[in-house]
Amino acid sequence: MDNELEERLIKIETALTQSEKYIDDLNEIVIEQGKKIDYLIKQHKYLLAKLEEEAVKPLSEETPPPHY
Repeated sequence: MDNELEERLIKIETALTQSEKYIDDLNEIVIEQGKKIDYLIKQHKYLLAKLEEEAVKPLSEETPPPHY
């Protein structure tokens, strides 16, 4: 009986150790994805700002060509 209990405890500890490893690995992945998302959000905002700068302005805001 003592041996069975010890084997069972070893299996539980092994499973717990593996679970902790999986959680640590997933946490690293989530952190990396968070960094990538932050970068993509910044890049998206930058590109939107550039697009707005280069968009066609209303006629009242347009600078007339030099021949006028």
